[in-house]
Amino acid sequence: MSKILILNGHQPYPFAEGRLNATLVERARDFLEGQGHEVRVTTVADGYDADAEVGNHQWADTVIMQFPVNWMGVPWSFKKYMDDVYTAGMDGRLCAGDGRSPEAPKANYGMGGTLAGTTYMLSVTFNAPKEAFDDTSEPFFRGASVDDLLRPMHLNARFFAMQPLPTFAAFDVMKNPEIEADLARFDAHLAQVFRETRNAAA
Repeated sequence: MSKILILNGHQPYPFAEGRLNATLVERARDFLEGQGHEVRVTTVADGYDADAEVGNHQWADTVIMQFPVNWMGVPWSFKKYMDDVYTAGMDGRLCAGDGRSPEAPKANYGMGGTLAGTTYMLSVTFNAPKEAFDDTSEPFFRGASVDDLLRPMHLNARFFAMQPLPTFAAFDVMKNPEIEADLARFDAHLAQVFRETRNAAA
């Protein structure tokens, strides 16, 4: 079985303690360990060692990034984690430069990643309703999808040569939560994704 790193990127606030994201992390850990995978969990807001986290990324076959979408991106503490860990890993452990060479200084930007063969999965929670996405009549996102909004995260992962697994999203979790339904969908998502991952590796 594979080695899986789960990152809990929630930043606690008085109005958002992070119980749902923590529950999703624990649910993923329990499911994956039950399937025989080896799992490590980092809770970013509790602190971390950047070099150890670079090592965790090198160790992992899959990285699951669990976080709430705050102001159309990741919480500040998770962004700091990426700044610290990803910058430390630019010494060749996560990428060998940015992919360009002296012979072709304008070509292949972003293609220097050294984590080829590693997959990643984004799992996010939104205050926004599902209906706000993928609908050109909705004036804010204007037809954009969840993955369109999360494109910077996908590009960060691609910078290290990681390959995407399908994204999971729980919507409207503050104003109109449907937590039990979200948890059931999450369980089904994990079962499908990691069954397909296992089949692809076989």
